[in-house]
Amino acid sequence: AQAEPWRSLLTACVLNNDARLAPERIGDPTELALLEAAALAGFDQAGLEAQLPRRHELPFSAERKRMTTVHESADGAGVVYVKGAPESVLPRCSSVLGAEGPVPLDMRALEQAVGALAADGLRVLAIAMSLGARPLVASSPDETERALCLLGLVGLLDPPREEVAGAVRQCREAGIVPVMITGDHPATARAIAQRLGIIGQEARIVTGRELRELDDRALDELVADCRVYARVDPAQKIRLVERLQAAGHFVAMTGDGVNDAPALNRADIGVAMGKGGTDVAREASSLVLLDDNFATIVSAVREGRRIYDNIRKFVRYAMTGNSAEILTIFLAPLVGLPIPLLPIHILWVNLVTDGLPGLALAAEPSEPGSMSRPPRPPRESLFAHGVWQHIAWVGLLIAGLCLSLQAWAWHGGSPRGQTMVFTLLTLAQMAHVLAIRGERVSLFRQGLGSNLPLLGAVLLTFALQLALIYVPALNLVFDTEPLTLLELGVCVGLATVPFLAVEAEKRWVRW
Repeated sequence: AQAEPWRSLLTACVLNNDARLAPERIGDPTELALLEAAALAGFDQAGLEAQLPRRHELPFSAERKRMTTVHESADGAGVVYVKGAPESVLPRCSSVLGAEGPVPLDMRALEQAVGALAADGLRVLAIAMSLGARPLVASSPDETERALCLLGLVGLLDPPREEVAGAVRQCREAGIVPVMITGDHPATARAIAQRLGIIGQEARIVTGRELRELDDRALDELVADCRVYARVDPAQKIRLVERLQAAGHFVAMTGDGVNDAPALNRADIGVAMGKGGTDVAREASSLVLLDDNFATIVSAVREGRRIYDNIRKFVRYAMTGNSAEILTIFLAPLVGLPIPLLPIHILWVNLVTDGLPGLALAAEPSEPGSMSRPPRPPRESLFAHGVWQHIAWVGLLIAGLCLSLQAWAWHGGSPRGQTMVFTLLTLAQMAHVLAIRGERVSLFRQGLGSNLPLLGAVLLTFALQLALIYVPALNLVFDTEPLTLLELGVCVGLATVPFLAVEAEKRWVRW
């Protein structure tokens, strides 16, 4: 490269730029990169702006795909600098700056150069300037941007983070379909999408120009299979989001610019970048990524699934225990047995069994395979996939065990039948909460130590229940009586029945 073309190119990079490196880095990452390149070559932004102050500007827009600035030289003449997408800038150029000055433009060679840079995954900008004096304020944008001289092409590498490819793979395994919608060159979009595993070698890339020619019906057929869209404007982003939603998809949209804000707001979940994103994008979004890392979205999905699974587990556990209590009290008189529980017993069971273990369920880690299942439908009931059936049959099972134990004690003449039912009901719920830690995975595979808060809550509840049975002062308060070793053993043995039954249910579901 010769010195003079590069000097003019880097001068344009500095002057046609709204970013700042000092006193702090402010601005668009692309413009900051251009400033850094010029700074490394010894160009001073403040000095150049003092020599050629900006007098007029045609800002970048999604429709124009270029930014134009007009600067006043020392003799009062206007100098025009333009940067933008090659397909937007090159048609306005009549020459290209060479080592000996302007030479005729070879459009075909330039298009091949743009394609080669884009195929390497580079974001390509074309930078041009005016030759000769121009008015500081022209009558029209076309007058300002006519007969330009191309200074060169700039390729910017914005490599995806190493973890993004793995995050995309996890998304696909979880039934989440990644779709790239970008304003970049189609070849750039293809190279990056292939590198991330979003598409294969033969996948189709759809451009904004093609989208404009499609009606809604044709677009609905396209969005079912297309995974990469290039040179897309903000209105087309909204349209793609709407057509995906019309097809029944739940759409999460990421973005960082002002042009992304409408689509972020229209999506079911808008995700903005916290560091590099604009205030407008953050205000339009539902979530903000503080680290600007796509992989964080996957971590959030995993955490969301864990939280939702644990809510289902708590509902299953609490409602099963309450249904067992109701059925035990309701059915006992119907089968000729006395009332098996006192009000204080019911309050104790609800306080201890629903309280400590129920809260500890919130600490349950994600189940193996939670990111290998498809997303649940947004309107799916909390009681779907057998939850209400589980509540019904396990509640009946525990109630049946309590009534059977009460009948055995009553017909055997034991005065401790009420204490035995009280103990069995408490211990059965402890066994049940251990069994439902996994919806499909066995507790023997999970291990007791994988949720220490829950294990501690179960052991504490067991210890408190023994205190109610064998501490004389508590016997008076809770109207309990000490059980014999045989009676306590029967209670513990019957309490394991719900555990074994639920483990059998999970094995049947896995089968």
